[in-house]
Amino acid sequence: MTESAKHVVVAAPRGYCAGVDRAVITVEKALDIYGAPVYVRKQIVHNKHVVETLEQRGAIFVEELDEVPAGATVVFSAHGVSPAVHEQAAERQLKTIDATCPLVTKVHHEAKRFAKDELPIVLIGHAGHEEVEGTMGEAPDHMTLVQHPDDVDQVELPTDKPVVWLSQTTLSVDETMETVDRLKEKFPLLQAPPSDDICYATQNRQQAVKEIAANSDLVIVVGSSNSSNSVRLVEVALEAGAKAAYRVDNASEIDEAWLDGVDRIGITSGASVPEVLVDGVLEYLEGKGYPKAVEERIIEESLTFALPPELRKDMKQREQA
Repeated sequence: MTESAKHVVVAAPRGYCAGVDRAVITVEKALDIYGAPVYVRKQIVHNKHVVETLEQRGAIFVEELDEVPAGATVVFSAHGVSPAVHEQAAERQLKTIDATCPLVTKVHHEAKRFAKDELPIVLIGHAGHEEVEGTMGEAPDHMTLVQHPDDVDQVELPTDKPVVWLSQTTLSVDETMETVDRLKEKFPLLQAPPSDDICYATQNRQQAVKEIAANSDLVIVVGSSNSSNSVRLVEVALEAGAKAAYRVDNASEIDEAWLDGVDRIGITSGASVPEVLVDGVLEYLEGKGYPKAVEERIIEESLTFALPPELRKDMKQREQA
C-alpha cells in the first residue's frame, strides 16, 4: 500500500441535526438566563462529549424528576417525555423547558390522534429508549411495541380491522420498511402515518454513508453507544458494502489494528455528534499517514427549529430588562 493509494472520504451531511442543535442551545441559553444549576432529565442528547461539556457549565443530569429540588428549572431532553412526566413536574412545581425535537412531538401528536379514534397502534422502535417510552406514554392502552421484523409474528391484534403503524425517529430506514412490509402481510388494512416518522436527518445520514461505504475498506462512525442513529449507521455501512465498520466516541477509541491493510476509509457521525469529534478522528488518521479527507456531500440541509417558547419568552424579558 503506497501513500498515494490512501484515501479518506467524509460523508455529508453528518453530525448535528436541527433537533439536537436546538436541544443543546436550549440548555446553554437556560444556563445563561437562570444560572447554574439547570437540571436536565436524561441526557439532553445521546453524546458523552456534549453531556460532559454541559456538566462543566453547570448542567446537572438526572434520571428522574424526584432528583430535582422542588421549584427548580428542568429541561426535558430532545427525545421527549410522556404525559406522566409533565404531570409530575407540575405537581413538584418545577419550571420546565421542553427541548423535545419537534419531529418527535409530531409522532406524539399522531399517537394521540389515532388513540382518540380508537385505532390500535404498532410502534416500531427499541424498548427502553427514551423516545419510545415517551411516545408509548401518550397512548399506552392502544400501543404495541415491535422491535424487529420477526416480532410481527407475535403481535396479537385483529387482522380484519384497521391498524396504524408509527416509528421511533432514529431507526434504520431499510429495516423499518422491512417491518412495515411484514405488518402489511399480517394486517391487510394497515395504515401509515400521514408523513414519514423517521426524521430527515436520520435518513440523510444513512443515505450519505451508503454512498461512501461501498468504496470503503473501513468506515468509522463517530457517536456514542446509546445513540440509536449512530449505531444504525454502522449497520447501514456494512449492509452497503463496507468491508468493516466501527463506532467510536472519539479518536482515542480507534484501534490501530483496524488500519492494517486499509487503503480507503470513510468517516461519518451521528446526529448528536459535534464536529470537533470528527476533526479529532481526521487528525488521528493524518498522523497515521493518511491524506486530508475529501468531503462527499449527498444533500444540503437547511432546516432549523425555533427554541422552546418558554425559553424564548424569558430571553425576550431579559433583553428588555
